[in-house]
Amino acid sequence: MRILTVSDYECPGLWDYFTPEKLSGIELILSCGDLKPQYLSFLATFAHCPVLYVHGNHDDRYKREPPLGCICVDGQLYEYQGVRILGLGGSMRYSRGEHQYTEQQMAWRARKLAPQLFWKKGFDILLTHAPGRDMVPCDDLAHMGFETFNRLLDKHHPALFVHGHTHLNYGRQIPRENQYGSTRVVNAYERYILDL
Repeated sequence: MRILTVSDYECPGLWDYFTPEKLSGIELILSCGDLKPQYLSFLATFAHCPVLYVHGNHDDRYKREPPLGCICVDGQLYEYQGVRILGLGGSMRYSRGEHQYTEQQMAWRARKLAPQLFWKKGFDILLTHAPGRDMVPCDDLAHMGFETFNRLLDKHHPALFVHGHTHLNYGRQIPRENQYGSTRVVNAYERYILDL
């Protein structure tokens, strides 16, 4: 399955300079958050596949103006063509934003999904906004990531973990891809195409 991942920054090559062939062959679009709802609606209009998203820490506006034609999988286990996608949006709580959580709150969100994970025998993709703890060289509270995600990977060993939130242009040598155990970890900043 060919997947387009997007996060944090609207790609001019997709939006301002769009041509149909740029989405040719894409079978699924995954958004890790902090994108304008109009951008996701635009992708949903021109893509011949679903656009799934979780909330970023700056996505409070989605309540007023949801991305049209897109599917919110935040706090859900969603299945598409046999691929099980677990969505947990938001970042570590550093202010009063709606999609910010303490480690305990994120652990509770994950625990609420345990019955579904049991019946579905796990998941194939973890889709989040924030990274897992110590997966990127960011130690400030807003960007350090959740230990909860690491525990989910340790327990279920999905094929793929896709996150955003840690911009590749921060100048901290943040990797586009790395490995956590048997799981491929991808930073979706701006856009990235991968095959599952």
